[in-house]
Amino acid sequence: MTSPDKETAGGNAVEISGLHKSFGTNEVLRGIDFHVAAGEVVCVIGPSGSGKSTLLRCVNLLEEPSAGTIRVVGADVTDREVDIDAVRRRIGMVFQSFNLFPHLTALGNVMIAQRKVLKRDKAEAERVARENLERVGLADKVSSYPAQLSGGQQQRVAIARALAMGPEVMLFDEPTSALDPELVGDVLGVMRGLAETGMTMLVVTHEMSFAQEVADRVVFMDGGVVVEEGPPARVIGDPAHERTRTFLSRVLDPAAARVGEGE
Repeated sequence: MTSPDKETAGGNAVEISGLHKSFGTNEVLRGIDFHVAAGEVVCVIGPSGSGKSTLLRCVNLLEEPSAGTIRVVGADVTDREVDIDAVRRRIGMVFQSFNLFPHLTALGNVMIAQRKVLKRDKAEAERVARENLERVGLADKVSSYPAQLSGGQQQRVAIARALAMGPEVMLFDEPTSALDPELVGDVLGVMRGLAETGMTMLVVTHEMSFAQEVADRVVFMDGGVVVEEGPPARVIGDPAHERTRTFLSRVLDPAAARVGEGE
C-alpha cells in the first residue's frame, strides 16, 4: 500500500475526536481531539500517567475507547461493524518491549506475520524480511536469535517486522525506554530514516531531542488531556502553558527533576 499524500482531500491518516477512556472509576483520557496528517510525524510527550500510551493503544483498538471516535486511514475503528483486523494490517506498532519470538531468528521473526496474516509465500516473505532487516541496519543479523542481539538490535528487528507488513501508519510507544542509553541512537536513527521517507508516524516518546529534530508537531499531554500542541520549536522551545514549562524544565534539567521528585 502507498501512503496518501498530505495534500489529498482530507489529508488525515489519523483523526481523533472526543476520545475518553476509563478503567473503572479512573478516567485516563478526558476528551482528546487531534489528528495526524498523512506523511506527518507527531510526537506525544508528557509525564508518566498522563494517558499517552493509552491514547496510542486506543488508536489500534488494543484498548477500547469509552467514548469518542477514531478514524485511521479512513476507517472508523470505533465502529462496532469495522473489520479491525483489516485496519490493523494498515497500522504498524512498535512497543516498549520487543515482543520477539525467542525460538525464531531475526529473519523468522520478520517473516512470521507476513506468512500467517498476509498469506505471503515463503520466498516472498523472506525477500521482504531481508529488505526490511537491511533497511534497519541488520542485514548481517538475519540468522541471529533474539538472545544473541542487543536490546537496540531487538527493537530494530521489531521495527523491521512492522514495516514488512506494508503499513500506512506507524505507532511507536516509548520505543527506546527499555534500552541502555548507548543503544538509543541506532533506534532513533532508524526512525529518523522512516520520517525522511514520508512515513506517517505517531510517536510517544521522552526523547526531547528527537521530537525537536524530527517531529512536524508535538503534543503535550497531562492529566488525560491535550494541554498544548504545535511545532516543536514552540511547544518545546517556547511553551505557552506553565504545566508544559514545568515538565520540560524537569525533563531537560535532571537536577530540577530530582528536586521535584517528592512532589
